[in-house]
Amino acid sequence: MKKKIVLASLTVMSALMLGACGQEASGENKELVISTFGLSEDVMQEDIFLPFEEEYGVDIVVETGTSSERYTKFENNPNSTIDIIDLPQSNASQGAAEGLFEEIDTEKIPNLADLIDSAKVLSENGSGAAYTLNSIGIIYDEEAAGMKIDEFSDLWDPSLEGKISIPDIATTFGPSMMYVASDYKGVDITTDNGAAAFEGLEELAPNVVKTYAKSSDLANMFQSGEIVAAVVGDFAIPMISEAQPSVQYVVPLSGTYANFNTINININSENKEMAYNFINWRLSKELQMITAASLNEAPTNKNVELSGEVAENKTYGDIAELTKLVDFDFVNTQLDDWIDMWNKTMNQ
Repeated sequence: MKKKIVLASLTVMSALMLGACGQEASGENKELVISTFGLSEDVMQEDIFLPFEEEYGVDIVVETGTSSERYTKFENNPNSTIDIIDLPQSNASQGAAEGLFEEIDTEKIPNLADLIDSAKVLSENGSGAAYTLNSIGIIYDEEAAGMKIDEFSDLWDPSLEGKISIPDIATTFGPSMMYVASDYKGVDITTDNGAAAFEGLEELAPNVVKTYAKSSDLANMFQSGEIVAAVVGDFAIPMISEAQPSVQYVVPLSGTYANFNTINININSENKEMAYNFINWRLSKELQMITAASLNEAPTNKNVELSGEVAENKTYGDIAELTKLVDFDFVNTQLDDWIDMWNKTMNQ
């Protein structure tokens, strides 16, 4: 089937050309394999992949799935054909520690210099190039819930028994939910390795009808009336709102937890130069302006300025000021034990 190019402005094309490093046709692998999140795939194809394919004469092959599924598959296959993998901070930190990624050559990604400081820290620590920042909040149907929900602590209200959903521990925001539960108990999670968090989760369990692995599952659960509230990453708001227009999204004024999504290159990739070009494109001001609108991605390029509706429901501006970072170096030392305890507490 012939692909139709939806986005091909002169600005976009000039941004793509910035990262070109004199690609030579001879001996060049013309297929770029990208492992990414299975969210809004049609939009990603139109706004991100097609313009890059057209400019560089490359065919992009996309593999999608949850972050934990994709990371585990990648980790366990040293002969993986994946060139680039998009991951949340938790998995990126793991992969960097295990030596699975190419050490980034900053000279090959000029747009790295334009990232906000907190995003630069990730690449300097070996966790990859951060292309978007997101955070968790509460999405809920006030009429169906029969109450106003302003804070994470409201989710423990007995009137919400069997009516809410939270992210599974193995998902992008599973560790953040551990922090939320520990906050509910008034304990710094790093002081007791999550013991208080599990006390909080045990108290929350009657209200949780299901923990979810994919944000898309929430859209179905809201639409069917199975849930009235959920903890969710802000990137999923448009999809859920489309399925259930009566929902609203709230970021607690007491604060929330943030996550960067990063791009890394497989250390065994045979197509590293093209991978560098793609990462530079993903970090460009031109593309991040577009994906802020079409994919609800908060920009990491400091030259991107958002306003109006585009700035809404993102970890940007005032919302970014409310965010706290999860210590994934700490989390990854606890995660195996947490997963085991989580399954006993939440998934029985």
